[in-house]
Parts: sequence; structure tokens; C-alpha cells
Amino acid sequence: MNMATNKDSIITLPNLHLRKRSKRVGIITDNIKKLVEDMELAVIDWDKSRDHEVTVALAAVQIDHLLRVVIVRDDFDHGTPAKYTPLINPEIVKYEGKMEYDYEGCLSIRSVYGYVPRYSKIRVKATDLEGKIVRFSATGFLSRVIQHEVDHTNGILFVDHIKDAPDAFYELTAKGELEALDYDKKIKNSRILWQ
Repeated sequence: MNMATNKDSIITLPNLHLRKRSKRVGIITDNIKKLVEDMELAVIDWDKSRDHEVTVALAAVQIDHLLRVVIVRDDFDHGTPAKYTPLINPEIVKYEGKMEYDYEGCLSIRSVYGYVPRYSKIRVKATDLEGKIVRFSATGFLSRVIQHEVDHTNGILFVDHIKDAPDAFYELTAKGELEALDYDKKIKNSRILWQ
């Protein structure tokens, strides 16, 4: 009997699958549509368990499927019920704008946040669930979210962008505030973050 997909289906470091490149999706089958449903179930369940965090996106690798599939929340205003847009084989075809820093977390990295540089504008190409090619520009927070998720499909995590930045690592307190982490004690030689 298959267990329903839920927040416990989300894999975390040090799981080495998170460091692997995902495969391109050829034909969009019922299995791919089911994968998207499972991804949505996982993030909706995860959201229910958190007071100070909200899920804005997920890559298929995060529920241990090495396929280039991501889902992105349609609105970031924590509206209920959450709705997600699936992007199949997403790729960033052009980086534009300037580098901007902001805080990022990841469902697959427990307790660690980072102050991460990303491009402020990107151009994206992907396929929708009907098999149609979609192209769009993303700016601001959406641009950051998509860069984070496309990284996942390439086996890259946000911590990799700031590995040598001792003042870029934070943790979320029980009150929902970010506090700086001791880089030398908690980050530099972490067996969980770095393999």
C-alpha cells in the first residue's frame, strides 16, 4: 500500500540525490501529472506544519524524483488555498538586471537560511502540463524563486552560492526571526551541508 505524499516525503541534506542533475522530461505522461500532484501535496502539508514559513516552490528532486519538474506558487501572499504553476524542463535563457541579495531558505536544508545573490531579472523557457512551450520574464522575488528551483534541477543548492561568505548564514528562531549563525562552528565543516 502506497503512503500518501506529505511533508515527510521531502528529502533533506545530507541526501546525495540533492547534488545530482535531474533528467529532462520527454513526453508529459500521467506519471508526470501525478508527480506534480504529489509535489503539491508535499508542500501544502509542509505549510500546515509551520507558523513562520511558507512554501513558494518545490523541485521534483526534493521528493526524490530526479526529473526537471518544478512548481511555483501563484501568489506569495500566503493566500489559501495555495495554487501552484508547474514548469516542466525550466531553463533560464537570459540573466538580466543587477545582482541583488536577499534571504533564502530551502525545505531540503533544515534550519539554515542564507543571504544569497541572484539576478534581479531573468527570461525563462519551460513547458506546461499540456506540452506547450511557455516563455516569460521574471523579476524581483519570482526571479529569485525560479533561479533557486532551476539550481535544484542542476544539483545546486543555495548554500553553494555563499559557501565562502562567513556572514551570510542564518537560522530561523522560534519567534520567526533570523539570527546569524557561527560560521566556524556550524557551517564551515558541516558534514550535512558539504559532502
